[in-house]
Amino acid sequence: MDSAKEKLRSEIRANRSTRQRELHDWSYLLESSELHNARVVASYFSYGNEPSTERLNLELLKQGKNLLLPRLLPDRNLEWVPWNGDENSLSRPIQSGYREPVGNKFNGTIELFIVPSLAIDRQGHRLGQGGGSYDRALKEQQSWKVALIFDDELLDSDIPVEPHDQSVNAAVTPTRIVRFS
Repeated sequence: MDSAKEKLRSEIRANRSTRQRELHDWSYLLESSELHNARVVASYFSYGNEPSTERLNLELLKQGKNLLLPRLLPDRNLEWVPWNGDENSLSRPIQSGYREPVGNKFNGTIELFIVPSLAIDRQGHRLGQGGGSYDRALKEQQSWKVALIFDDELLDSDIPVEPHDQSVNAAVTPTRIVRFS
């Protein structure tokens, strides 16, 4: 099964590499009742060819949300750190070019969880980068989980699923939100 997932990852990465970098406003997520009702939101810094979270993260702060960003631990698990929008409170890029927040780990309840994905199928199954960090993080959360993808990454075909894979409650594209549960 892993070879089918790797093939799909390769195809999506190749497609993403041809895209122009765009800053999306993610209005469908920002206007959702789930986000409106959440006080503590976990997001991430997009990098490479991922859908951009730059405007989204700044808008979450503008709305007064307690914004948490991930920090990768040596065991490849994630922990969540509050971020106030200060670019100076970020570590220098690690090997992959990903920026991380500096500060103390958040120990409270996360009410809405925004995650990166390469693709989502119509059942809410998520295809990640393959490291398992987000699957482990999602497993621990009872919050509403939403993945950011491009329109053509919402697949009609099923994504191969393994026991450790975690689904999301919704997928958000630049043009719509699709709820699964």
